[in-house]
Amino acid sequence: MPKLEADGYDRRILAALQGDGRMSIADLAETVGLSPSPCWRRVRALEEAGVIRGYTAILDTAALGFGLDVFVSLSLNLHKADEFEAAIMRRPEVVQCYAMAGEQDYMLHVIARDMAAFDHFVREELIHMPGVDKVRSNFILKVIKQTTALPL
Repeated sequence: MPKLEADGYDRRILAALQGDGRMSIADLAETVGLSPSPCWRRVRALEEAGVIRGYTAILDTAALGFGLDVFVSLSLNLHKADEFEAAIMRRPEVVQCYAMAGEQDYMLHVIARDMAAFDHFVREELIHMPGVDKVRSNFILKVIKQTTALPL
């Protein structure tokens, strides 16, 4: 995808939507200094260009009973990478998965209700996925900073 040449208005629109994705077009237009119609056209263009990939609610994991946040790094027989990636896409407890360069091949961010649920995921699911060789878990003690906002 080609890089979008965002101007000052586009950047202000993106910054405002990162703070509140439910903001009305009228409020957004006022915030960025445009009238509603041109603001709406810019938002649509940013969506169509793929710069805005979607809108979502950010949920509180603890409030929903998810008490365990874990980063899992793993080594893989890379001949099975495509099969592994397809399998990991079907796992709801894996909220992020990255292919890595370095000592580990993949980094997963896993959310689980408790240690028993995480143990079940690792022992009954993850280690049986195609190509999985080594698994290392790092448990999050405290979140210091967590954001989805990009530095515009």
